[in-house]
Amino acid sequence: MADRLSHFDGAGQAHMVDVSDKAVTDRIAVAEAWVRMTPQTLAHVTAGTAKKGDVLGIARIAGIQGAKKTSDLIPLCHPLPITKVALDLVPDDTLPGVRISATVKTTGQTGVEMEALTAASTAALTIYDMLKAVQKDMDIGGLRVTLKDGGKSGRFEG
Repeated sequence: MADRLSHFDGAGQAHMVDVSDKAVTDRIAVAEAWVRMTPQTLAHVTAGTAKKGDVLGIARIAGIQGAKKTSDLIPLCHPLPITKVALDLVPDDTLPGVRISATVKTTGQTGVEMEALTAASTAALTIYDMLKAVQKDMDIGGLRVTLKDGGKSGRFEG
């Protein structure tokens, strides 16, 4: 199995993948997550009454910072010249909670799926941090890549 996983060499040792022979292409990835909370906690988000401030605004900035720091957090990720990071954070009464979508773009030799996942998860963790004073049992979930495009493997939508 080690020969099928790109982050392991022939001896089964972890290594950073050599992307020097890959074509430089436009790449995009979108990841999503959610934070489930009580309707009362969600009301603090929508009313802007959380003690720590603007929950969605700060979570958006945290997600952007997370995307930019991905190679510092995930040992075998390449540092990438990210050209765009956008986060949509949408309060959802039916969850109840906040739905998160993170879009990351680059022009390079490797994809930005990990950056999108890191952005979404960092935003989710920030929402939890900002609201934990009113609810400690919030759920974070649904973290997944929903779109990846560019590069040799082409387009993935899930």
